[in-house]
Amino acid sequence: MRLGIDASNIRAGGGLTHLAELMRAANPVDFGIERVIVWGGRQTLSHLPERSWLQPSHDPLLDGSATQRVLWQQTRLTALATRNCDILFFPGGRYTGGFKPFVAMSQNFLPFDPEERRRYGLSLTRLRLHLLERGQTTTFRNAAGMIFLTETVSREIKRRTGPLQGEVRIIPHGLTEIFRSQPRSQRALSSYSSTRPFKWLYVSIVDVYKHQWEVAKAIASLRQQGLPVALDMIGPAYPAALRHLKQVIEGIDPDNTFINYLGAVPHRELPGYYHQADGFAFASSCESLPNVLVEAMAGGLPIACAARGPMPEVLGEEGVYFDPEQPENIASALRRLMEDADLRERCAWSAYERAQSFSWERCARETFSLLADVAQTSCRNVA
Repeated sequence: MRLGIDASNIRAGGGLTHLAELMRAANPVDFGIERVIVWGGRQTLSHLPERSWLQPSHDPLLDGSATQRVLWQQTRLTALATRNCDILFFPGGRYTGGFKPFVAMSQNFLPFDPEERRRYGLSLTRLRLHLLERGQTTTFRNAAGMIFLTETVSREIKRRTGPLQGEVRIIPHGLTEIFRSQPRSQRALSSYSSTRPFKWLYVSIVDVYKHQWEVAKAIASLRQQGLPVALDMIGPAYPAALRHLKQVIEGIDPDNTFINYLGAVPHRELPGYYHQADGFAFASSCESLPNVLVEAMAGGLPIACAARGPMPEVLGEEGVYFDPEQPENIASALRRLMEDADLRERCAWSAYERAQSFSWERCARETFSLLADVAQTSCRNVA
């Protein structure tokens, strides 16, 4: 059996991590798949491991613009797949060609959430998300198999697309092992000071639905209440959102004495920041699977988290929740954890144990099992 993977629109971030780790952990021969062809840009393919069964396939169009990559998918992919594959996999979630069978994956819930889309106002970003919803809806309806990362997102997307004809499975992403670290002993709040404050960490791209500025306001509120607290924020940023964040920080901490935006950090350097933090805050209101939340869980940190989307499904009862759009509510959740060392200890250990179920080996095994099942079912139907 021969599998083709369209990585034409996978360039960076969680999508690239998923593809690279999936190929690293996979053993497709166990499922009757002797060859895996991955079509992608040169930079994307450079992240893939060397495997005897893996065939990276480069096309110069895939190094170009989004328009060029869409053109490649529409004009070349179907013919390539017809000659070389028995089944196609679309981790990017969109396909408009005629090859069958194929399996698609939903990694981005934002296009399917109209309330979150409205945060972008009248903009090209909002239009792009609307078009993505239409394109992915068609893809998901035509797919012989669908992968969702969480039950919450599966339920919400199917509510918008209607019934899906293909087999649906929930397969969460894995966790890179460097993030696993047992929780440390929790110290009483009285042991912190202005020179050694309780340090919260927030890792995520700066965007309108991530609400970093609301967390910053919550930290400022706690400082005004006399608590020794600080916040580090890490992640790349969209320009407009970053401008707003910097304006908020300038208004409440112009000398950056207790709020610091550190910018983007290479993924493999993040565990050091988790280890230096005392707690983790996650204020996103829209996710498919919050990878950084899982990393913080595995890193042994007590967590305060937005009570939105799939976050309660992922974190369970192992954290303290808040409304990400209400700074005072965020501050109350942060303060509750800071003032109760025993609660921090229980939450950190419970979240750490919960994170053990996330692994790339499990993700690869369940993904290739679905791909093989879909291919075999399609062959039987044809026969």
